[in-house]
Amino acid sequence: MNIINISKQKIFDAKGQLYAYGLVFMDSSNNETNISNRVRGTAQLIMSSITSKELDKLLGTKTMALINIDEDAMLKGILDVLDKDRFILNILNDIDLNENIISKIVQYKKRGFKFSLENFDSSAPMLSKFNRIFNFIDIIKMDVVLSEPENLEKVMAKFKGGRIKLLAQNIEIKEDYKKYLDMGFDYFQGFFLDKPETMEIVGSKEPAQFIILQLIKVIKDNNSTEQLEFFIKKQPDLSYRLVQFFNNSKKFSVKIESLTQVITLLGRDKLLRWLLVYLYSETSKNPASKSILALAIKRAERMEAEAEPRQKDKAYLAGMFSMLSSIFETDIKELMDHIQMDSDITSLVLEKKGVFAPSLMRAEKAEKDYLRKMMLENFEKLHTNDLIYTLEYGGVEIDKSQL
Repeated sequence: MNIINISKQKIFDAKGQLYAYGLVFMDSSNNETNISNRVRGTAQLIMSSITSKELDKLLGTKTMALINIDEDAMLKGILDVLDKDRFILNILNDIDLNENIISKIVQYKKRGFKFSLENFDSSAPMLSKFNRIFNFIDIIKMDVVLSEPENLEKVMAKFKGGRIKLLAQNIEIKEDYKKYLDMGFDYFQGFFLDKPETMEIVGSKEPAQFIILQLIKVIKDNNSTEQLEFFIKKQPDLSYRLVQFFNNSKKFSVKIESLTQVITLLGRDKLLRWLLVYLYSETSKNPASKSILALAIKRAERMEAEAEPRQKDKAYLAGMFSMLSSIFETDIKELMDHIQMDSDITSLVLEKKGVFAPSLMRAEKAEKDYLRKMMLENFEKLHTNDLIYTLEYGGVEIDKSQL
């Protein structure tokens, strides 16, 4: 089960109405951690938590949230899955504002995201550091504890009443709240107004295999690119791996700005093939998964080569789907009913019948011929238990008296 602890604290406007929540991800020791640190190892854990139906439980149906981001979160494309109408990207004050980061800020801004600055201390060095990106900032979270009074007043004079909204951060007592309200701040956050609440959020429980297979069906049904992007965005780890795959591809040297761009440049056939490879390599817990993946690809390519020109894409899919039972723990018929694939592919997978059956038989014979040779050459190395399991699973009755 995907579980993550998220601390949330309310942010109020000048009328005392709830404007947004400040979200902080917590590690196993209940200490604050950056979003990218968690995504680096388990992207789906965080991103599925904050893009799933649990989001309404966390924030309500309309309230926005500020989430902390750093260089890694900005550069690796993992923010693409976020809803720009629900999340404000909160830039940490120690971020390295190099050209790549600034370029990313511009890209996300053009796509409709809002930005805020975290723990702004109102000092001259802080103003100088962020001067290049103020045009893209929507909210400055001014730390009223760290800011010198004269510096605070200078920053207020510079931004008050303009496009950028000012948030008084770390309001600890009633007198401070009144003081900064009178000064003209737009938003307020602090222990006096609301103490942080830590919530346990449960991410998506739907098996990854079904999600990927459903996406394959979406592609085969010729849905629009926008529908494809919407579906992929709902599967954060898949989005992350797809962007990662694209960035590592030597055929493309463009900078990625959106999932739509990835889908368009890859093309649907290449996307389909990547999804099937991903399905075998990432969702199988079988220790022989690498060999099974290689076998599935070889089988699919063999069947594709033998098929008529108009059937080649379908033949490749049929070959890949024909081995799905090797990586799924569920009933294969239930799985195929779930995704409702093409009848030729379904017939092949469930009954080994249909237009692609002869090609599958030839592929299986070639595979078995090679494996028989391998078995005989390495028979002495094989464990008795493994041989028994193989025979039993294959429906071969063993004469126990001969053991």
